[in-house]
Amino acid sequence: MKTTVITYGTFDLFHIGHLSLLNRLKSLGDELIVGVSTDEFNSIKGKKTVVPFADRIEIIRGLRCVDLAIPEEQWDQKIGDIAHHEVSIFGMGSDWEGHFDELKAYCKVVYLPRTEDVSSTHFRKTLKVLERSHIGELKQALDLISSIVERFD
Repeated sequence: MKTTVITYGTFDLFHIGHLSLLNRLKSLGDELIVGVSTDEFNSIKGKKTVVPFADRIEIIRGLRCVDLAIPEEQWDQKIGDIAHHEVSIFGMGSDWEGHFDELKAYCKVVYLPRTEDVSSTHFRKTLKVLERSHIGELKQALDLISSIVERFD
């Protein structure tokens, strides 16, 4: 009998932590299905991605460890996907520990450790220095510092 594993994620700013997680999930079964959050669903979750959905799902589809990539459009589609694809294992990173325990009624649920010191959130914060709004904030701070220094000249 085939063991099918499923996971979900946004996979924005794809990095080694994503790849490591997907490879570890694939090693748990014969087939790995990955649900990639659409831009619309991310908006509902309050997330704004750097990379658009069409590109993110193509990146996931291009990975050797992924057998099928599907759109994730809503929170409650997981039970239907598990039934439709005859999933044996639902897996997520440990940062989601406990959030999907209700799926244990339908399949085995596993939470795998995250890759240390790697996350899209960290990359996004690092890249913030390149945003126009942040450059404006830096300019305001520099102007304030300059005005203070001028008082002492």
